[in-house]
Amino acid sequence: MPLTQNTTKRRMAAGQMGLGFGVHHLRTAATPILAKMTGHDWIFIDTEHGAFSVQETTQLCIAALPTGVTPIVRVCAGAIDEATRALDNGALGIVVPHVDTAAEARRIAAAFRYPPQGTRSWGGPPAVYGYQAPATHEAQAAINNEILTIVMLESPLAIDNADEIAATDGVDVLFIGTSDLTAELGISGQMGHPKVIDAYQRVGDACRKHGKVLGMGGVYDEENARRYVQMGALFVLSGSDHSYIASGANQRSAFFNALIK
Repeated sequence: MPLTQNTTKRRMAAGQMGLGFGVHHLRTAATPILAKMTGHDWIFIDTEHGAFSVQETTQLCIAALPTGVTPIVRVCAGAIDEATRALDNGALGIVVPHVDTAAEARRIAAAFRYPPQGTRSWGGPPAVYGYQAPATHEAQAAINNEILTIVMLESPLAIDNADEIAATDGVDVLFIGTSDLTAELGISGQMGHPKVIDAYQRVGDACRKHGKVLGMGGVYDEENARRYVQMGALFVLSGSDHSYIASGANQRSAFFNALIK
């Protein structure tokens, strides 16, 4: 069976945006279909903050593969074993939070790719090949090219080290976790603060210098989202299932409640 292509990686390589649909509460195979229907390119399965079992994460990843929506899993900081298991079971990208140094980035990049590019273990024919992979060496080389390795920069230290992190082979996206970054900067929730704008500029410059992708998370108001996309962010988390449901439900309930006033 042919290898499932990482459509989000290809979009960004062509200079197009990869738009993410955050998943916290949805669990069914309809989730990636809903993401695709609403114009998203990848689903963000959040096992750092969401209450997902390994089985639920696996089923969401496998359900996404035939839709063209890229299944991406956020693991907890340092949870390399959780990440590689997600890759074995259908994920085409991993988000690792709280990456502050190039040394951490190198360890992550190596863990997610097979030799000679990395140290990932072969667990048998993986889901992305429909469990029917070709010769191991051929499969490993092809899979290495499809995986997205995404590191989250969420602290002043990470921003200071952005150039070294961006220079790390095997890291594809520097994803700014804007909410946690503002908290660590002492300006919690101030997405348009000059310190945040400066952080996006510095990380964006590092990405352009080293051929990496700038990512934006935690920015949902249109003014600031527009600013950071115009500054070069292409890997963009646009919202999550709970916020989408709340927004749509609030609009509809307000409409119907207003009919009887």
